[in-house]
Amino acid sequence: MRTDRWLVCAAVVLLCLATARDYLDYWVSETKLPVLLAETSVEVLDRNDRLLRLYTVEDGRWRLRTSMDGVDPGYLEMLIAYEDKRFYRHTGVDFLAMLRALGQAAWRGEVVSGGSTLTMQVARLLEDSGTGRMRGKLRQIRVALALEQRLSKQEILSQYLVRAPFGGNVEGVRAASLTWFGKEPRRLTPAQAALLVALPQAPEARRPDRDQTAVRVARDRVLERMVQSGTLSQDEMRAAVSEPVPSARRPFAALAPHLADRALAEDPARSTHRLTIERALQKSLEELAQSALFGLPDSLSVAIVVADHQTGEIHASVGSASYGQADARQGFVDMTRALRSPGSTLKPLVYALAFDRGLAHPQTLIRDRPVSFDGYAPQNFDGAFRGEVTVEDALRQSLNIPVVLLTDEIGPAHLMAALRKTGARTALPGGQPGLAVALGGVGMSLTDLVQLYAMFGQGGQAADLHWRKGQGSDLANHVISRSAAWHVGDILAGLAPPPGAPRGRLAYKTGTSYGHRDAWAVGFDGRHVAGVWIGRADGTPVPGVFGGDIAAPILFDAFGRLKSGPDTLPPPPPETLILSTGQLPQPLRRFAGRNAVFEAPPEAPKLIFPRQGSRLPVDSGALPVKLRDGTPPFTWLANGVPVVTNTHRREAVMDGVEKGYSTLTVIDAEGRADRVTVWID
Repeated sequence: MRTDRWLVCAAVVLLCLATARDYLDYWVSETKLPVLLAETSVEVLDRNDRLLRLYTVEDGRWRLRTSMDGVDPGYLEMLIAYEDKRFYRHTGVDFLAMLRALGQAAWRGEVVSGGSTLTMQVARLLEDSGTGRMRGKLRQIRVALALEQRLSKQEILSQYLVRAPFGGNVEGVRAASLTWFGKEPRRLTPAQAALLVALPQAPEARRPDRDQTAVRVARDRVLERMVQSGTLSQDEMRAAVSEPVPSARRPFAALAPHLADRALAEDPARSTHRLTIERALQKSLEELAQSALFGLPDSLSVAIVVADHQTGEIHASVGSASYGQADARQGFVDMTRALRSPGSTLKPLVYALAFDRGLAHPQTLIRDRPVSFDGYAPQNFDGAFRGEVTVEDALRQSLNIPVVLLTDEIGPAHLMAALRKTGARTALPGGQPGLAVALGGVGMSLTDLVQLYAMFGQGGQAADLHWRKGQGSDLANHVISRSAAWHVGDILAGLAPPPGAPRGRLAYKTGTSYGHRDAWAVGFDGRHVAGVWIGRADGTPVPGVFGGDIAAPILFDAFGRLKSGPDTLPPPPPETLILSTGQLPQPLRRFAGRNAVFEAPPEAPKLIFPRQGSRLPVDSGALPVKLRDGTPPFTWLANGVPVVTNTHRREAVMDGVEKGYSTLTVIDAEGRADRVTVWID
């Protein structure tokens, strides 16, 4: 009978246990888990997947995506050894650890160690619940058991790596490593790993920027435990405890801010944006932009774009030098995209089109003289005229009259069509293109101007510049011939570089827009193309600002930071015609234009001041004189003696004119002359 009673009791106990187990399984299986997918910071990466910029999540926290293979294995080993050594064996709750914690608390009258497993900590982080109340602890146990049923150990650990608190608005081990050490957590020293293990236990009390003593003590306690568990040797611990703890937060990456904002605005649902930017170059050029404005007016801004014209990838894009600063520079404006007048930087395209159409050759002679097109009378920048010059010299000197003459032959509409074929976007103020387009009478951005010069670098083939990785396309637009592109590059490479810069390194052009609103410098070598803009973001004129003076040195500096040596420009294609003026076919020796046969020959020079018979009071013997018409250069004589020679200006000052009657004479380049006789008091 006694045996039967024991059997009945055993059966009842087993039944109760089975029922309890079934109920526990049901209780756990019916658990509604909180949302497991954490909102993480949007990341903008460079071409090599290095961080350019991060954005906080909606509540202002830095919480970054973190994978197991992106974290130092030594940190993971240390975390499990210190926080939950039976992590891979328990089912979410370590009852032995809980009993130990309860016993220690009862014996010492205070909490000595916690009994929470990493899974229970994840449960608490998922629900943002407290740790001390019984009801909250039971909920954590239930969620932890449910997590173990539905997730793998690696997935649970990944949740911890993303959500663990590390002080302030920093969550997750990756954000913490970047904040406190300025590095990704792939490679951590034992001291760094121990600090990251200790910090989540009391993230505010142990913040390194608030209490270095507290965090050092906590870190060293972890290191001592690692020696006891055999994870570290005594020598490793001694080296680790001597390592200083950080004293301040490090700022998160904030490079290429304008481009990062643009990427986010264009695709706000994407969590990772991969750009073609090269991080080190971008950082260097942002520093260059800041230093370039030193000593210049506070209202000036600067923008820089660098690209590989062979691949079309933009490697650096600096929209301003003061992003995020509320100052006169208006640094929030991305000046790589702003439409501005490109000044003289479009002239190379006009000459290239003229070469292709058989209108001119670099050694063709063209007259720099006064002209008028239905009331439009362009002037050179200095107001002077050079007379007959080669096309090559006209481009190098950036003369206005020759390029307008060529544009009149080509047609402004054809010039605009070629510009669009390069992939550049333009805006015409009046809707219809006129001759002023050749001198900058069109709206273009710095990026589009760099795209135009990338075409020259590519031998006349359009290059599709792009900044989002993997999204380039082949324009397949043939804009100009290889020989025309080579001629332009050869001419521009012959320009004198800024003081101290190497000669022949770049084919480049500078420009200054009307009213000194914009200063430009754009150039290319055998591989890269770059452009610089300087001006005011609001378009206000900046008197005295010239592209050659302030933009060109920045351009050469940018290429110097890009690489140690230049990629040489290509040799001339086989079909290139390299001849002197006298060797050219007769129609190419001098540019005449289609209306030349109907044009009257230029008039002889005519003195308009002083007039014949004038009586003039002259101080210090300096007599101002003026003329009209004629072909420069001019020679001025007083009583048959040359006083001013080889001048292209139509006004001069004759020094040393004696008192009494004097005969003043001017002779132009064609040998024609005019003279007056005046009385000097």
